Amino acid sequence: MRIAMLSGEANPLIKTGGLADVIYSLSKELVSMGQEVVVSLPYYATLKNKGVKAKFLLSFDIAMGWRHQTANVYELPIDGIRYLLIENDIYFGRPALYGYDDDYERFAFYTIASLRLLEEIDFKPDIVHVHDWHSAMAPALIKEGHDPFYEKTKCVLTIHNPAFKGYFNPYFVSNLYGLSDDLYESGKLRFENQASSLKAGLVYSDKITTVSPTHSKELLTPELSQGLSSVLELRRYDFVGIVNGNDSGEFNPATDKMIAKNYTTKNIVTGKKECRADLLKTFGLKDNGGPIYSFVTRLTYQKGIDLILKEIPDMVANGAIIIAVGSGEYQLEQGLEALRAKYPEQIGIYIGYNNEKAHKAYAGSDFFLMPSLFEPCGIGQMIALAYGTVPLVRETGGLVDTVVSYNGNNEDIADGISFRDYDQGGIHYAVTRSRDIYANPSLFKKMRVNAMKADHSWKKSAIEYLNVYKAALDK
Repeated sequence: MRIAMLSGEANPLIKTGGLADVIYSLSKELVSMGQEVVVSLPYYATLKNKGVKAKFLLSFDIAMGWRHQTANVYELPIDGIRYLLIENDIYFGRPALYGYDDDYERFAFYTIASLRLLEEIDFKPDIVHVHDWHSAMAPALIKEGHDPFYEKTKCVLTIHNPAFKGYFNPYFVSNLYGLSDDLYESGKLRFENQASSLKAGLVYSDKITTVSPTHSKELLTPELSQGLSSVLELRRYDFVGIVNGNDSGEFNPATDKMIAKNYTTKNIVTGKKECRADLLKTFGLKDNGGPIYSFVTRLTYQKGIDLILKEIPDMVANGAIIIAVGSGEYQLEQGLEALRAKYPEQIGIYIGYNNEKAHKAYAGSDFFLMPSLFEPCGIGQMIALAYGTVPLVRETGGLVDTVVSYNGNNEDIADGISFRDYDQGGIHYAVTRSRDIYANPSLFKKMRVNAMKADHSWKKSAIEYLNVYKAALDK
């Protein structure tokens, strides 16, 4: 099967969030299963500045209304994936990937150029898989363009972040994309009195996915859908949730070169003991014998950091050690700094992102804090599971689908702790339960082993995506 991935970012080249992890890991797994995959990306200035050595492939001109722009294309093979980088310095020669007033135009160019590029290199895709709003106009362009090259191509849209709809002025439906204004007037592209690339993807894609089964159900409810429920309800039978996988190549305690001691389920106790000592040394803390709780994340209210900050005083009073790696909202960063100043012997923080410190935190901690307000899928909890670090999560989105909460009678399968209500009572209940588990070595070890045995591999997820592709082709 020939699959073209269209995305605003992708590892290992350029990343701002989990989307990049998905594109790379899913594509790599599909290639290992015998599929042919190309990934089209903008050739951002930040990517060029990394010194990436891509090979020039070809150039062509794109007409968008009165605009005439050149697309220079570079090619870079990585792990069997054919990365195609679309260069245009007017649109992509900027310091950041997103956040500009003309993002609608920048990604219109990218989307149009991506489809033209596939024709130029004669890569006739069975599936064009678009991700979020950046490339979600592609299915509309394919279906309304009636180009014989795409006659048998089917389209799949994955919603990673439903909050961003890709709004633009209806004028640009024809002025940028060359499509009929009737598509806006009929409602196919109209959302909240604006044109929306995400709405176009929802209407024109043959199949729609999101990043966990629970999140797919949430998106069908008015309260949790970010306004998309009415549209998705019409596509209910073409809509499915598939949990993201964990990249076991990078996050594997048996082979991880960044941690003090490699370990498996057979030597988990001694292995994690050495990793614990190394983690505390890294953050300049002494071991008081209490449980270590870590969180590696963006410091935002979405991630439940406000709940954590309010709970920390009680946690340290009961002997806990807290490790944090991340950056984000200034108020939350300052809240962490104030707590470290108050409890310097029990709190270690790193403001920013440091991959080695993140790996050490996953391996050396006892519990991983992820009490998110909402979490379409989440990756941190799956990484923690892989390292035998018991996740403490709120029951939302993919956290429900990936963590089996201990209920007092399911120690043979439990690998985490969860709570329902997003409030201080909820997280306090979960932390209290974690202390009880920590005080029971046999139960704690059992849950750690369960965590490491949990299958959250990309192979499992890739098989589900292949089934979606096949169902689209059968439509």
